[in-house]
Amino acid sequence: MEDPLPEQMRAAATALLTALDPATRVAAAYPFDDEPARRWLEYRPRPRPGVCLADLDIAGRKAAHRLLATALSPSAYAQAMGIIALEEVLDRAEGWRRGRHSGDYWIAVFGDPVRDGHWAWRIEGHHLSVTMTVVDDQVSPAPVFFGANPAAVRYAGRAVSRPLGVEEDLGRALLDALGTAGRAAAIVADDAPTDIISATRARVDGPLEPLGVPADRLGPTGRALLDQVVALYLDRLPSELAVREATRLAGGQLHFAWAGPTRPGQRHYYRVQGDDLLIEYDNTSDDGNHAHTVLRRPASDFGADILAAHHKTNPH
Repeated sequence: MEDPLPEQMRAAATALLTALDPATRVAAAYPFDDEPARRWLEYRPRPRPGVCLADLDIAGRKAAHRLLATALSPSAYAQAMGIIALEEVLDRAEGWRRGRHSGDYWIAVFGDPVRDGHWAWRIEGHHLSVTMTVVDDQVSPAPVFFGANPAAVRYAGRAVSRPLGVEEDLGRALLDALGTAGRAAAIVADDAPTDIISATRARVDGPLEPLGVPADRLGPTGRALLDQVVALYLDRLPSELAVREATRLAGGQLHFAWAGPTRPGQRHYYRVQGDDLLIEYDNTSDDGNHAHTVLRRPASDFGADILAAHHKTNPH
């Protein structure tokens, strides 16, 4: 029988730290209460906490990938690998000027996964950021950011690479299903924002005002497609986390909003909001061929929910 998810993460994180030499292990390990390093989200090419996978030997890199795989479903893990590989494609497209490379992803562990009751980890680089927090053997799974540049590479009009294609296609299918009146309510701006609204902020200020059309105003087809969009993002997580998140959201109100033109190939944005749920998608840079997507829990990002529950029952 497979170990429960917290134990899988604990074992994978321990194996990673064990695979590192002492100096690298020190660079990868942070105290859990280092808030600036732990509550961190950066999907642009910037310096970041942790150690770079390019600096690890094969055993260390494989251990990092095995840890990442504990946080993602098989389909999402495949998306993540496609996103990482795109660094080489983008480097070629830019004439090799910026030295982008598929090893430029960083791993950090916060706290001791063996001894501590609360600990966390993150793997992050350009267009990928996955943070998991474990408290009292519960996993809090956010933020999870996936991006892609180029969003699509095509041959003779057919995509040979499109890691976030389902995210765009389902969003468009939902918009198309709304009908004239529904689309008028859902489209909140003629122009898309320059990036996702939550950006790289450690905390989503707000709450963000729910925009667009509420789910209870959708017909059966529209509501079914909205549920599919939400499920797509939740299903980035392992099944037990995805089911738990779906149960947590059940019965709450959802809103769907779109900004920008509706014709494919133009800059566009959508978001889904619910009770402690924020899903954002944009394809607004490089003439609509550069996508960002994120799954966030604004009140619970970086384990805020399970940490609050822990402190309530275990006052310090």
